[in-house]
Amino acid sequence: MPTSAAAPAAVKPSPNRWLQIVLGVACMVAAANIQYAWTLFVPEIQKTFGWDRAAIQVAFTIFVIVQTWLTPIEGYFIDKYGPSRVVMFGGLMTGLAWVINSYATSLTGFYAGAVVGGIGVGCVYATCVNNALKWFPDKRGLAVGLTAGGYGAGSALTILPIAKMIDAGSYAQAFFTFGLIQGAIIMLAAAFMRAPAKDEVKFSTKVLQSRRDYTLGEALRTPVFYVMLLMFTCTVTGGLMAVAQLGVIAQDLGVKNFQVNLYFFAMAALPFALMLDRIMNGISRPLFGWVSDRIGREKTMFIAFAMEGIGIVALGYFGSNPWAFVILSGIVFLAWGEVYSLFSATAADTFGSKHIGKIYGVLYCAKGFAALFVPVGNLIMQATGTWSTVLYTVATMDLIAAALAVAVLRPMLKRHHAANGVVAQAPALAHA
Repeated sequence: MPTSAAAPAAVKPSPNRWLQIVLGVACMVAAANIQYAWTLFVPEIQKTFGWDRAAIQVAFTIFVIVQTWLTPIEGYFIDKYGPSRVVMFGGLMTGLAWVINSYATSLTGFYAGAVVGGIGVGCVYATCVNNALKWFPDKRGLAVGLTAGGYGAGSALTILPIAKMIDAGSYAQAFFTFGLIQGAIIMLAAAFMRAPAKDEVKFSTKVLQSRRDYTLGEALRTPVFYVMLLMFTCTVTGGLMAVAQLGVIAQDLGVKNFQVNLYFFAMAALPFALMLDRIMNGISRPLFGWVSDRIGREKTMFIAFAMEGIGIVALGYFGSNPWAFVILSGIVFLAWGEVYSLFSATAADTFGSKHIGKIYGVLYCAKGFAALFVPVGNLIMQATGTWSTVLYTVATMDLIAAALAVAVLRPMLKRHHAANGVVAQAPALAHA
């Protein structure tokens, strides 16, 4: 039945929902190391077994693909069984993955650990984001940004302890110990997670949101879904390509080992830029999510994607200056991490929250496709002899996504919501 965008006056959000965000962030922090701490183990694995580094890194590619492409299946179980059971299983698999790695003596063993880890982290990530979307229709951008930010920046809490344990002895002991700790934290938090009842949430008065819950099949038959998928692929591909090649770019530009002196400490340009990646990744997701709750998703997308595109162009042009390299890479990272909060919130606004686990799961597959495109950056560099071509290519993808946000996605969403009877009654929506 057509309804207005204003929330019923009787609905008062449950204070329990902030506990759900805390639990979700705790799970994301505990799951983050499988992706972000992997790089610490690779040199030790290579030293121990003498394998080629590229062969070892296949495990990471397997992890990303499994974690990403199984999301639609995990979304089905989230919608069917609720968050607690799925996160509980994800915690078990997340802990088991590093236990497997601690006993692995062959590449096949590490690949098996990557598959298990991809399943575990996929369950945790997808469910926590899904739960944030369902509990906070009125603050979706902020809620999912905080949750995704836990994954983007959470590893900062444990990187040093893990590195010290690796340096002090066996990397296998670090795998085993932190695998058990991380799995236990996720499973404990999962016991208290639940989905909201209908009378525990209220809708936004500033962002148009559907009252109709689309099924996955219905969502896949709407043009707006494919516009979002295209934009998501453009922005994620550009960001992943820039981040994955940052070390090589810094070396080719001659700034990798330049000491950046900030008076109270000095650090080489590349590690400093990578440290900024963690910080900016954590900040960008809740920051841009909060902005999108106030001014709308499409306007926020335009600002963020344009900022990233211009930042990457500037990095290609001024990157040979160490200070410019650090500052501009920070801007790029700030404008990239928010894709995971903006697209998930937009999908829930557009298609409702009942089946959002499956719907966003398919949309999130864009990250898996993007990971396959990352090696193309090396091919472009080899063909042209310069990284500038790569950077300008990915910047163009970001700028295309920025233009699509306001020129295509925004009017499509207006028509989509109007067709469902969602009308703008609040002042903030009257001019949307």
